[in-house]
Amino acid sequence: MQHNVLILDFGSQYTQLIARRVRELNIFCEIFPYNHFPSDLSSFKAVILSGSPFSVRGEDAPHPDLSQIRGKMPLLAVCYGAQYLSHFSGGEVAPSNTREYGRANLSFIKENETFFEGVSQNSQVWMSHSDTIKNLPTNGVKLASTHDVENAAFKIEGESTYGIQFHPEVYHSTDGKQMLENFLVKIAEVPQNFTPNAFVEEMVAELKEKIQNDKVVLGLSGGVDSTVAAVLLHQAIGPNLHCIFVNNGLLRKNEFESVLHQYKDMGLNVKGVDASSRFLDELAGISDPETKRKTIGRVFIEVFDDESKISDDVKWLAQGTIYPDVIESVSVKGPSATIKSHHNVGGLPDFMKLKIVEPLRMLFKDEVRRVGATLGIDPALLGRHPFPGPGLSIRILGDITPEKVRILQEVDAVFIDGLKSWGLYDKVWQAGAILLPVNSVGVMGDERTYEKVVALRAVESTDGMTADWVHLPYDFLMKVSNDIINKVKGVNRVVYDISSKPPATIEWE
Repeated sequence: MQHNVLILDFGSQYTQLIARRVRELNIFCEIFPYNHFPSDLSSFKAVILSGSPFSVRGEDAPHPDLSQIRGKMPLLAVCYGAQYLSHFSGGEVAPSNTREYGRANLSFIKENETFFEGVSQNSQVWMSHSDTIKNLPTNGVKLASTHDVENAAFKIEGESTYGIQFHPEVYHSTDGKQMLENFLVKIAEVPQNFTPNAFVEEMVAELKEKIQNDKVVLGLSGGVDSTVAAVLLHQAIGPNLHCIFVNNGLLRKNEFESVLHQYKDMGLNVKGVDASSRFLDELAGISDPETKRKTIGRVFIEVFDDESKISDDVKWLAQGTIYPDVIESVSVKGPSATIKSHHNVGGLPDFMKLKIVEPLRMLFKDEVRRVGATLGIDPALLGRHPFPGPGLSIRILGDITPEKVRILQEVDAVFIDGLKSWGLYDKVWQAGAILLPVNSVGVMGDERTYEKVVALRAVESTDGMTADWVHLPYDFLMKVSNDIINKVKGVNRVVYDISSKPPATIEWE
């Protein structure tokens, strides 16, 4: 895989969006922390510096070593990156009189500049900073201004180095994608060759070379990621792939049987393993969400280890890890700033003598779906909503019991079946129900009840990095709420979650 573009992350909430916009240009890119990026940069053709919650004037300001980058390859510095180039290269960054946040319009654009080709004056951009560049760095040339920001964009003469104080990656910057294309394609001359077909061709060849005649065990979940990973591996190594579908007791209602049936005609070698009692026993009494995730991850590994011992020739464990899993499990600030751990990120314990192979590790969810379509996988399967690896355990707030699992499975089935029957399923990126650790008073048949509360969650998103709640029809919510309360014993109240990501995550735990 050609790396092509290196994105250095300074902790901005928008860093992942930069990667998404670059990928939309059919250009492969990779995110690294600013203080831990590859020493060999020969495969990269351009570098982008992200924004940051820090101020370049602060004592804790990130200080990247750009000695192998600056002036040696095309460099685009965004927001904090632009201020960093100015503040430490002969310019001046000072507090702004007013916090520069939100929409702004370019009031000046320097003529005949490749970076702004196809961008008209008055183009809307998105600002998000409290400092501002008062004086440009040495050899800096102003390229654009807004009404409030004199040095909104600049370049450094004698280098292919550009700095912008706004965020081209967010949708509010109407010509942001054009600017990124101008920089990457016209200035840096990065090839636009990252397509689903090219990915499949390169990945199958890479898997053949890496695995050769070894056997691989893969944990299927019934979801898009593990299915696409399985088909890729099957193309590369055929019958040497052994798939295991584990019932962890936390799947959706009747999912174990339906998923096994789904894979029956795909030519995959799949074995179903019912380990539900083992998982539920291990989770008994655990309420902390991180402990739940880690417990499930450990038991998954133990189950795979047991199953892999059936054949002495199994050398690899394949996983459907995708890029958001990796991003959310690594932070430029260290483990303390991690959003949440993922059960399939972080390596294997010493007792498990298997090597890991992750064919989708560098893809976002929508890219996985496009690769799946290229592989000819059933559109109905590719359109399936994401489902968390820890299953319903992180949708049951508090400790896990078989009765709570039963309640949530029933509620979830009513909700998902309702979305499908109303023609809403494909308009939602992910949906599910959450069992709250709350009982509420209700009245049924003139009798007082004191039963569980469930929350329904439905979001729209592209890749799960950001998400907004879906405005489901009131008539639908009324019908599904009524069906849940009437059909699911133990529930007497239904609420709908209208939180977006950020600040909330898609899952509650």
